[in-house]
Amino acid sequence: MSEERNPNRTQDAPSWGKLILRFIISAIVIAVAAFITPGFRIEGLWGVVLAALAISIVNYLVERIFNVDASPFGRGVIGFIVAAIVIYISQFVVPAMTVTFLGAIIGALVIGIIDMIIPGKTM
Repeated sequence: MSEERNPNRTQDAPSWGKLILRFIISAIVIAVAAFITPGFRIEGLWGVVLAALAISIVNYLVERIFNVDASPFGRGVIGFIVAAIVIYISQFVVPAMTVTFLGAIIGALVIGIIDMIIPGKTM
């Protein structure tokens, strides 16, 4: 019935519920990666939420501006390096997040491994 009102909406368009669930999963994955990875630290629950939001926004901008998939295993070595740079840049937006460049590389690897286990796009 909703398709009759808006014929331009496709079946693949994510709903708000799916976006919120994906964001929550991303925040959990980023928190686990920060906990496991040396040189990658996020303080507090709101720090994790802000880090997930910042990483999501920076990732979206990189994908739109440079037309590069910034997931850790999205485009091979280039996607992996871009994901590490996205994590590293996000620390300048989130005051509760500190990460070294090596920590960002290891964090991208950890996020990529977790992303392979959990279905759905994390970053």
